Amino acid sequence: MTHTHTLAVRVYYEDTDFSGLVYHASYLRFMERARTELLRDLGLGQRELLEAQGGLFFVVRAMTIDFRKPAQMDDLLTVETIVREVSGASFDLDQRVTRGEEMLVSAQVRIAAVEGGRPRRLPTEVREKFAAVATPRGA
Repeated sequence: MTHTHTLAVRVYYEDTDFSGLVYHASYLRFMERARTELLRDLGLGQRELLEAQGGLFFVVRAMTIDFRKPAQMDDLLTVETIVREVSGASFDLDQRVTRGEEMLVSAQVRIAAVEGGRPRRLPTEVREKFAAVATPRGA
């Protein structure tokens, strides 16, 4: 069974460009918020990780994104996040932004653990929490 984290996002004027459509970088912010809420739901507050784990934080190492259809002001969107793979120092996610049943944007994201500006292994507790909800691609 796939564990899908969801976050509802309302599109505001500030999220749009001059044409009234959602500006492409706004989708990145929506997906960042969804990743942060996924961490919270797993019991992994970013501030606590930074303070308790010797300065551990997460960075986007790679992202492939496909913009399929535009959203516009006042749309209610859903950002879905699925943990796909967990390795020693990183984890892979699939993210989708939908409006109802319509897929607007999809992304594959690799998140790396960093401490003091350098890569580091995920602490066992963190790795186990991600592994518990991971659904490998094709499963």
